[in-house]
Parts: sequence; C-alpha cells; structure tokens
Amino acid sequence: MDTRSPPATLAELLQHYRRAAGLTQEELAERAHLSAQGISNLERGVRRLPQRGTVTLLIEALGLAGAARAAFEAAARGVGGPAPAVPTDQSAPAAAPDHSTPTVPTNLPLALTSFVGREREIATVRRLLSQTRLLTLTGAGGCGKTRLALEVARTLAHEAPQGVVYAEGIWLVELAALSDGTRVVQTVATVLGVRERPGRSLLDSLTAFLGAKHVLLLLDNCEHLLGACAALADALLRVCPRLTVLTTSREALGIGGERPWRVPSLGLPDPRGGLTLEQAAACEAVQLFVQRAQVVRMDFTLTGRQVMLAAQACRRLDGIPLALELAAARLAVLSLDQLATRLDDRFRLLTGGSRTALPRQQTLRATLDWSYDLLGEPERLLLQRLSVFAGGWTLEAAEAICAGEVLDLLAGLVAKSLVLLEEGATDARYRMLETVRQYARERLVAAGKAPRLQDRHLDWCQALAGQAAQHIGGAERE
Repeated sequence: MDTRSPPATLAELLQHYRRAAGLTQEELAERAHLSAQGISNLERGVRRLPQRGTVTLLIEALGLAGAARAAFEAAARGVGGPAPAVPTDQSAPAAAPDHSTPTVPTNLPLALTSFVGREREIATVRRLLSQTRLLTLTGAGGCGKTRLALEVARTLAHEAPQGVVYAEGIWLVELAALSDGTRVVQTVATVLGVRERPGRSLLDSLTAFLGAKHVLLLLDNCEHLLGACAALADALLRVCPRLTVLTTSREALGIGGERPWRVPSLGLPDPRGGLTLEQAAACEAVQLFVQRAQVVRMDFTLTGRQVMLAAQACRRLDGIPLALELAAARLAVLSLDQLATRLDDRFRLLTGGSRTALPRQQTLRATLDWSYDLLGEPERLLLQRLSVFAGGWTLEAAEAICAGEVLDLLAGLVAKSLVLLEEGATDARYRMLETVRQYARERLVAAGKAPRLQDRHLDWCQALAGQAAQHIGGAERE
C-alpha cells in the first residue's frame, strides 16, 4: 500500500496533476497559454506564488474541480488548506494587494485595495490577448473595466522573465481626463518617452519607436475619444507587428481586427432565497461588499438576517462594483437594514467616492450622467422610453411603444453598453440593468413624458393579452 503523504507544495501538486493528466510541460503550457519555462519554474519551486490569473489558467487547463481545485488554490496562496471565500471577521482579513517587483518595464500603478474575484474573467482576457492584437473591454459605467484590465496587465508584468510575452514593456495610458482627441497621440508618446523629430510627425516617431518591440499598450477610458483612439490603434497595429493594444471603453472602437469583450457584473447570489452564509460568501458581489464594508467598520460581519439583506443589496445594485463599493461606504453611518430600505433612492444615496477619482467616478449618478451625455438626442429619447419595460422587451414591443426608427437606435444603445442583448428561444430580447433603468426612468419623469408612455405600454399589454386569450380560446374549441 502506498504510504507516501500527498503532495503539499504548489510545485508538487502541479507536477502531480500534470502527470495524472498525461501532459508534458510543453503540452500543459500550450493548453494554459503559458510558457514551458514558466511551468518548469513553478515545478522546480523557482517561482512559488504565481499571480491569480496564472493559477486560474492552470486549473482550467488541468480540469481541476472540488477538493483538487481547493488544494491547488491553497498551495498557490502558500497556505496549507483552502481559505474561506470571503472574510467574515477580523481574524480573516482580505488578501493584500500584490506589490512584488514586475519583470518587465512598466508604469502600472500599485493597487491600493484588494482585487476580489474575477478569476475566470482574468483567464478569459489573457486567452483573448493571446489570440488578438486589439482587445476592447466594454461594459456599463462602474462595471470594473479599468480594474480588470489593470489586474490582467499586472499578472502579465509579473510573469517569470523566461516566460514573459511583452518583454519591452506594458504601458498604461490614462485618457479619462483628456477632452481633446487631438492630444491622444501626444499623451501616448509622453508615456513612452517619444519626442517629435524634425521632418517627421509625432505619429511617425511613435511608430518608429515601437517598431518590432513586444509591447502591450493599455488605453484606458476611450469612450469619449473613440475616433482618435481608433485612428491611433489602427495606424500602430498596421505597422508594429508585435504590438498588442488593450483598451477599455463603454463602446468598441469599431475598427478591423478588434475583438470586443463585455465585462460582466460580479457574480450574484441565487434570488430564490434560502441563502446560507457559505453560499453568500461564494458570490463575488457579496465578497466585495463585505470586504469594502470592513474598511469602514472593522467589526462588520454577516450573521443571520444580514446575509439576506446583503444578498438583496447586491442583487438590487446589479453586481456593479462601483455601486457596491459606494453602498459599503455608507455603512459607516447606516445599519445594513437602513441601507437596504434606502436603495430605492440609490442615486441620492450612493455618493462619496474617492476624493482622488474623477468627478464622474465619485457617485453612481455621475457615472450614468457621463454615459448619457455621450448619447445623441434620439438615443437619449429611446433610452428614456425603454425604461417603461421592467422585465425586458422584444424589438417588436419597442417598435410598438417607443415609435420612430427603433432598430438602429437600439443597436447603438447595445453598442454603448446601456442595453443588454439576450438570445431567446426564437427572438432576441433586450433588457437594462435595473440601475440603468431607474436612471432612464428618472429622465423620462423629469421630461414629463412618463404618463403618456405608461398609457401606451398599458394599451399594448392589454392588446397582447387579448390576442393571447383569443388564441387560447380557439385552441380549446378545437
């Protein structure tokens, strides 16, 4: 009988599971989108605590689940067993941000707060970056596009030197505060230390500098400078064969070769009730809410009824990270019960973001104002009118109630991450996050058009119900 103790360290576990899967280091590296040298370093213990994204890639490549996955994740954190999904008291603090030294040139800022969840999203973005040279992370305001992009960039910047993909650097270009599209090229050049030369445009100088370098360029917050960012990305990618561009924007750039990918909300608790503490703790939205709440109230814990209240708050806020963080900050002066009862007026309640953030990132209303202001007037009117649909709608319903040329305007709202497309059994359906719908409804009420749209919606529902009754009656007579 085999009396050997089971493998305990990450190096031992990785080798054990790789061999059990019948894979060589090279085959595992290809499957996980990592380097063979990186796998070797992990198995030899040269690198003991890999980044979260690397761990997720390995878990998926090895097909680990249940206890095997938990043991692997625990070993990757340098502990002897699986850790709880979320801290519930002071004895289990949130993981500290990673401040280890990057292995490539970079200007990425250090993280000031812990990064919660998103393992699958990190793995997906890394995989997409290995398949395309222009990847755009899209999504509604506050959904965490920037934070996810930065976390992915950090995992790549901390790869083992032998396995690094972007050897000449990973560079962040922050565009949120820029209002003039003509300054986009200058902003990128400044980050890279490129100067204009006599007889050559700044774009030509930038292109010559990048040349055949292995570089990842992260253009953050492009939605208000789409034309300029699209033109720059297109010009650089056509000439620089080893350049990869990762952008964040509420709308895709819309150029050839681009791969848009929508950043989802954080995972939410099951709405059917009967939630246990363990089930709540496994949800990313609850994890973030609890961790940020413990920043303002160190004694904050989830017990009894509070589990349901926290889960309800996370669902009502659609799992939007910005909204969850603003809500958690309110627990400095409110109880969880008080917070839950005030979420009907979420735009008045969820204010007071970081003083160092841009004004549009300090309150939930300001974040949605920013998206709304980027719309054309016809798109604004349609967004307002669509707010009468509380549970989603079809194209035919929107055309019947909202009037005008709906299809192209609706497509624009989907592209700008304000409306979500959901594939139905036969027809496509559309919906808004409840936070977006409430904002649009406030705009509709302020414009004095709510009663008329509600009447039109009621008439349409009654007509639809009448048609259904006739159909049912006819079927019964047959």
